[in-house]
Amino acid sequence: MRQVVMYGPRDVRVENRDDPTIIEPTDAIIRLAATCICGSDLWPYRGAEPVDHQVMGHEYVGVVEQIGSEVHRVTVGDFVVGSFWASDNTCEICQAGYQAYCRHRVLMGTLGTQSELARIPLADGTLVATPGIPEPDLIPSLMAASDVLGTGWFAAVAAEVGPGKTVAVVGDGAVGLLGILAAKQLGADRIIAFSRHTDRQALAREFGATDIVEERGDAGVAKVKDLTDGLGAHSVIEAVGTQEAMMQAIRSARPGGHVGFVGVSHDVKIPGEELFMAGVHLHGGPAPVRRFLPELIQLIWDRRIDPGKVFDLTLPLEQAADGYRAMDQRTATKVLLTV
Repeated sequence: MRQVVMYGPRDVRVENRDDPTIIEPTDAIIRLAATCICGSDLWPYRGAEPVDHQVMGHEYVGVVEQIGSEVHRVTVGDFVVGSFWASDNTCEICQAGYQAYCRHRVLMGTLGTQSELARIPLADGTLVATPGIPEPDLIPSLMAASDVLGTGWFAAVAAEVGPGKTVAVVGDGAVGLLGILAAKQLGADRIIAFSRHTDRQALAREFGATDIVEERGDAGVAKVKDLTDGLGAHSVIEAVGTQEAMMQAIRSARPGGHVGFVGVSHDVKIPGEELFMAGVHLHGGPAPVRRFLPELIQLIWDRRIDPGKVFDLTLPLEQAADGYRAMDQRTATKVLLTV
């Protein structure tokens, strides 16, 4: 099969690799219908994380081709969506809704899904079948459900988004934009998007943003306070993972407010005294996407939401290096790779 391998920073190649095989009886093999590049893939691409001949990708949709002897909930021929964490969905942590922390979890990025085929461990707990074979135009949205939609949704849930509340969203990448979509679906009254990019601002408004703030840092916090009678937002989504973004999120929340953080943390340190005096709730981390997949798939299937709009560049798998370059240079928000 063809698979994306990152040899080192800014060195992405597509090469022939052995087809995956069933290793454990709980495995499934899927033939991907599409895959994509994640913002988190840019950390090793830019040299911020070590990388050496690493297979890439953790988002996937496709058709089941083989199943192990202990797989009973999906069958050959099913079109499926799975999370970037494989999970058994039966352990006590999974049953509490935190499948990203499953006692037997497997990070799909270690197996790679920017490929023609993929082995999915713990298939019964990880994969969710769609009601049928989707129309081609639904595939980008189902692809988004595998990570960025589920992550944005979790961020909104963690931030206690709900009717009558004001939400601020730090980060205008795919996760932040879909956090806006989630906030709208969850009934937020007002959604403030931090964004300096006109194309992303337009999509933010389409997804439900009511206000756009171009300022960052303390200036951005001041603008949120101005828009909320000096109080701050009830709910804040942090979808970047940097020190500035986290502090901007905490400072934008009102006392008693909630911050849902899902940006992959890089050297974030929260001053203890400031956290103590902020009076805010913090909840987040790797998103338990599997918790939300049944609901999200149905919303997409019924065409009530269209998260696939975050894909603003589509390329064949063979041009993955061009996709990484486009996201790195911010000429694309998120790249869909056709297989």
